[in-house]
Amino acid sequence: MVRLDAITLKQLRALVAVAGSASLTGGATRLGLTPPAIHSQIRNLEEAFGVPLLHRPPETGSFTPTLAGIAVLEAAQRIEVILSQCSYQVMAVSEGRAGQVTLGVVSTGRYFAPRLVKMLSLACPEIRIALRVGNREQLIDDLARHMVDLAVMGRPPRQPEVASVALGPHPHGIVAPPDHPLAGLAEVPVPDLLSQTFLAREEGSGTRVLMSRYLDRLGEGQVVDLIEMDSNETIKQSVIAGLGLAFLSLHVVMDELRFGQLVQLAAPGLPIERHWFLVHPVDRPLNPAALRVQGEIVKLKGAYLPGAPA
Repeated sequence: MVRLDAITLKQLRALVAVAGSASLTGGATRLGLTPPAIHSQIRNLEEAFGVPLLHRPPETGSFTPTLAGIAVLEAAQRIEVILSQCSYQVMAVSEGRAGQVTLGVVSTGRYFAPRLVKMLSLACPEIRIALRVGNREQLIDDLARHMVDLAVMGRPPRQPEVASVALGPHPHGIVAPPDHPLAGLAEVPVPDLLSQTFLAREEGSGTRVLMSRYLDRLGEGQVVDLIEMDSNETIKQSVIAGLGLAFLSLHVVMDELRFGQLVQLAAPGLPIERHWFLVHPVDRPLNPAALRVQGEIVKLKGAYLPGAPA
């Protein structure tokens, strides 16, 4: 019975060296060992397999592999190739040339995240980017639990503590269908604006928080009519259908504004200019692949954002 747990790389390399030089002395010279040390390695290897692996005919005095020895030599060569490939992969990972990075993006960022991932795949072809999309609350939880390596979001959270880099502008405004009574006004009166029905994302959404702060400040706490919806797409289509107004990231409605399906309202203090940030928790260092991806995202200077040149 073959004792696989007794087989070592030193033994296999000793066999390869002796078979390649046809002598213990030649094998020892190749490996920088003594002939007795080489002999001991091969004897232990033969004991592990339970059969002779080398034959030494008296007439030649040279070592040649047996049929079993040939099989072991072929396996040893395959092992060396696999170890060489593994070494390359380990070096690639340690140098940030390969690996996997989980990139978190807030829901609003889904409109540019695929373009960003495509650019990263071209810049770092050996690094696999796993995309994780959720609202602000979910993304903060992912950061705290280290479910993501990097995250693209609006205002960085206070907890968990993160390091952040500004990526580009993130404007917000109020949009309406082009035939809305408030559309086209040079300045929308505050009372008229606050009397409208607003369509909004769920609690926990960063856009919802920003909208609430804006309307509270504008109306000094006045309660507005609010209908909650579960996605930006539903909100956009509902606004186009005339069901209400929406306070949204203008990156979300870039195409609808461009093609005239929606218009921005000239409400006081709008658009609100925020920024996109790339963040990561400070309590765990970034692995080399994540560091590489972080550098590539910063180098892109927001080229993936809606409205940026193709």
